[in-house]
Amino acid sequence: MASKKRKKVYSGIGGQAVIEGIMMRNGEKYAIAVRKPDGRIEIEAQTHKQLLKGSPVLKIPFLRGAFVFIDSMILGTRAINYSAEAFDEEEAKETGTSGSGALDKLMSSLVMIIAVALAVGLFIVLPTFLASLFEKNIRNPSLVSIIEGVIRIVVFILYMFAIGFMKDMRRIYRYHGAEHKCINCIERGRTLNVENVKKSSRFHRRCGTSFMYISVFISVVIFFFIRIEYLPLRLLVRILMIPVVLGISYEILALAGRSENILVYILTAPGIWFQHLTTKEPDDKMIEVAIKSVEAVFDWKKYLGDNFGLDIGEDGEIVGALPGWETEYDDAGYYEEDYEDEEYDDYSAEDADPSDFSDEKIDE
Repeated sequence: MASKKRKKVYSGIGGQAVIEGIMMRNGEKYAIAVRKPDGRIEIEAQTHKQLLKGSPVLKIPFLRGAFVFIDSMILGTRAINYSAEAFDEEEAKETGTSGSGALDKLMSSLVMIIAVALAVGLFIVLPTFLASLFEKNIRNPSLVSIIEGVIRIVVFILYMFAIGFMKDMRRIYRYHGAEHKCINCIERGRTLNVENVKKSSRFHRRCGTSFMYISVFISVVIFFFIRIEYLPLRLLVRILMIPVVLGISYEILALAGRSENILVYILTAPGIWFQHLTTKEPDDKMIEVAIKSVEAVFDWKKYLGDNFGLDIGEDGEIVGALPGWETEYDDAGYYEEDYEDEEYDDYSAEDADPSDFSDEKIDE
């Protein structure tokens, strides 16, 4: 049977894997779906007002990225804490313990602060310090800067490999794959069900893993040109430059979701490669959780009708084409298309607003 590849249309949704579940976000709406120990899927749907919502700052390129990152960290931490509480709820009932709302918020803030501090120490302070040890024997500042950049990249790669050996992280990586596959499924115009999600790619160009890689790469480039001999001052400047690095990285990642330029492909390709480490193939039950999370915040049936001309029945199956749309169906009632697990699933998103992305971490 002949096959044809359909364009990918930006949906505006993004997500994040959490403990035994997935958080999906669509604008100010977000939902966290968690598989409980007894097999039930618990869903928490809420609204989240974006940090500096409505502020002109969020429209300023290279400045908005840092605030989007902070906003994603806040919501991501909230989602992870909720999933942990939901998964451990039965144990809490058995022990008769319960958390305090104020204490939970305090702990969430502390966890986020510690996570940021560890990231700064691991990816900024450590490589700069290690590179400084070579200065006594290497008089060429450019070579020392190159060594610092290499160390920073090696630390990043080792970090990605190391956390993959954690048992809990391996399950989160499978939910991460389910999250990506759901988004790719509907953005390729496929009905949202387990079988179609399984056929979709687990790689997503705007994933938080890609954002991490781009941030590391941009920091290597920027710090190469910042030459300060006094080590404490050099470290301080590196830390103060973090918002600049995040701002540039955000714009590149947003562009990656809207452009088919070969240079953008080359720059973002390693981010896709790293997703081989941070996403794994999910099982059917994980996909079910991801679907529930999507459906809690996103009307995918209307989306498929508006963007692909598909008339979706109450049972979630295609019943025909909407007036004005030319379609080609196979015997099973689906578009003839290629279901390859593509490493690059590109957008056709002329109307995509780069300030909308939240994925995926900044995931996912």
